[in-house]
Amino acid sequence: MSTKKTMQRDVFKPGEFIVYPAHGVGQVTAIEEQEIAGFKLELFVVNFAKEKMTLRVPVAKVASVGMRKLSEAAAIAKAMDVLTGRARIKRTMWSRRAQEYEAKINSGDIIAVAEVVRDLYRSEAQPEQSYSERQLFETALARLVDEVAAVDGSTETEALKRVEASLAKGPRRARTTDSAEPEADNDEASEEAA
Repeated sequence: MSTKKTMQRDVFKPGEFIVYPAHGVGQVTAIEEQEIAGFKLELFVVNFAKEKMTLRVPVAKVASVGMRKLSEAAAIAKAMDVLTGRARIKRTMWSRRAQEYEAKINSGDIIAVAEVVRDLYRSEAQPEQSYSERQLFETALARLVDEVAAVDGSTETEALKRVEASLAKGPRRARTTDSAEPEADNDEASEEAA
């Protein structure tokens, strides 16, 4: 049992950047031991500078909460490819799609987050999003940009430009009208009103 704990503890080192699915990119600042309700627990101390938040994650719970190392450069490249693809928007009620988008964002999977960014992205020429769409888009975009910046060692601004450049390469981004689009927006408006 102690060797298993030691192995789990060695997965993340202080100073290392990680992804915590519910909060995005954070940095392991320490590994500490605390006594809670008579039990000694080893905890990863994770700092999320953007949110000014510190999280203590029990070493034994790392897998169940989905905490992981940053994506490899190949996964980032694949996520960028996803952004250039055609948006795949299901013809279901917005509330159900919103739940699916939320689940993808909180999955911690960089490809799933990129899919949400791609599906909810609107160019200048396209109609404005609803408040809830914009909130989900901004959350997904922030998670994607943070991880791209951490993996590349670039600034947030440089990572955002890279993501936006990939989004601009996608279909329908340059055109101002698309015959199927107004119909989709009318469906969405009636779903939100219902």
